[in-house]
Amino acid sequence: MARIIAGTHKGRRISAVPGTGTRPTSDRVKESLFSRLEGYDALEDAVVVDLYAGSGALGLEAISRGARSLEAVDVAESAYRTLSKNAGLFAREGKPDDAEGAQSALHVHKAQALRYLRSRRGEPIELLFLDPPYTLGEAELTRVLEAASPQLHPAATVVVERDARAPEPSWPPNLRRFHEKSYGSTRIWLAEPQ
Repeated sequence: MARIIAGTHKGRRISAVPGTGTRPTSDRVKESLFSRLEGYDALEDAVVVDLYAGSGALGLEAISRGARSLEAVDVAESAYRTLSKNAGLFAREGKPDDAEGAQSALHVHKAQALRYLRSRRGEPIELLFLDPPYTLGEAELTRVLEAASPQLHPAATVVVERDARAPEPSWPPNLRRFHEKSYGSTRIWLAEPQ
């Protein structure tokens, strides 16, 4: 079981995806990442898209810390079921007078990331998480970043989490990396529109 580190749902336990197909973000990495995102004012009232969401831990942490909405996407059936269950717990925890708003702020989609982005119609993305399986090829990650970039808000933050040995993503021309950090076997890149 993972847990929400801070915010309105601090301490809430969320289910992990069964099996070895997903790799949860450690609390240490989450704590460091979200402290940085809060420092950039990237969370409050943000429209968040979490691709390759797994259990939804990153997107749900963002909701707990003040994000306005979350679109969580994963194609794997076990991840989708876990994600739906975790999102349902968050929606039901809202106060009675805002339960409908809480429900509408969380949207779970069973879809391949690239296909989802190509069909997505919604507000510009203000915070984008990409935590793909380590086996995802670099060319596919590049295509996903290219599909996402026209949907980004001008002040958006893009977070890519990969294996520490993976090369830096190939950023589309309108995105620039502004931060990179390794945490043991995990590396995080942050990028923004330019």
